[in-house]
Amino acid sequence: MGEGEGRVSGAPRPSMVEEVGIVFGLVVVQLVFASYGVALGRLLMMGLDPIALVVYGCLATVVFLSPLAIAFERERWPRRLRPMLVMQFVLIALGGVTSFQLLSLVGIKKTSPAIASAMPNLAPGFIFIIAGCLGLEKINMKCKYGITKIMGTLLCLTGAIAMGLLQGHSPLPPPSSFPGSPPLSSISLQDAVERDRIIGTLCLLIAVLSLSCSMVLQAMIMKEFPAPLSLCTISSFIAFIFTAAFKLAVDGDLGIGLPTMSFGSLILFGSLGGIVNGMCIGFQVWSLKKRGPVLVSMFSPVGTVCSAILSALTLGQPMTISSIVGMILMFGGLYLVLWAKKKEENYGFAIDGVGDSEKPLLT
Repeated sequence: MGEGEGRVSGAPRPSMVEEVGIVFGLVVVQLVFASYGVALGRLLMMGLDPIALVVYGCLATVVFLSPLAIAFERERWPRRLRPMLVMQFVLIALGGVTSFQLLSLVGIKKTSPAIASAMPNLAPGFIFIIAGCLGLEKINMKCKYGITKIMGTLLCLTGAIAMGLLQGHSPLPPPSSFPGSPPLSSISLQDAVERDRIIGTLCLLIAVLSLSCSMVLQAMIMKEFPAPLSLCTISSFIAFIFTAAFKLAVDGDLGIGLPTMSFGSLILFGSLGGIVNGMCIGFQVWSLKKRGPVLVSMFSPVGTVCSAILSALTLGQPMTISSIVGMILMFGGLYLVLWAKKKEENYGFAIDGVGDSEKPLLT
């Protein structure tokens, strides 16, 4: 009997109440993420500075997580930090925190919360390619599962392009047409909308690629630094310093760019968002340990559909045929990658724990 079979047969089966609770909780998590994304989209369209949001969001994360990291993970800290480990912290902060969050916010502002919530479904395919290039994942072109993962990744990319670049005209004006912004001059309103959509889609693609690289790097760091809360706190603190310094250098202040919103309201919104999102991520991690990442990942489309519905109802952003087709292609590619990944693990193809469905790449 294999190790995987022994774990399944030896472990107690989850009760029906637990099964229902996990499914219901994962649906609620996606609803919360969708609602938060739509609220962010509204604030960004009103003029909220994305850089300021990243600065104060990182600060709120540090304040909220640092006591937990000290209380629960202090014994896991290494006695001394190697320069290479510090450099890896900096790379995670710049790539997985600052770049990812800033590009995602710009993408939300220039496209829609629905498109932004769909783009992270590209991450499994990107991680597969990056891990394969680094030797952390086997890419066997003679195996049908390896070919399936590549096809799934290409299908996800095709869906992303269809959603972002082929979407119909949006009734929302581009950010440059809001009060207080310079006039559009000779550029027509529709041309500006199309330009913003292309830029926003590219920002989202780069953001997901940056996140995928960061997740692979985190999986490697966790072997030497097995303290996920501390890792998140340290990377958020470094990102806060770099992003705040960048905003001071560019704008000369740390203003939020939204006169109708007070600084206290921004801190409250960011703190509540950080706490709620932190609780949701914590539930996802718990569900991942209970049922594996395949089940957790299967609920990602729920958040995209909810974002699309909420965007149509609150922001006036209707879904078009190309967007729906793009979503179907992206979700189909995601499920192909997950299916092939699970099959490879069942046959013992995964290596270094990166491909183990019971071992999350990022906790």
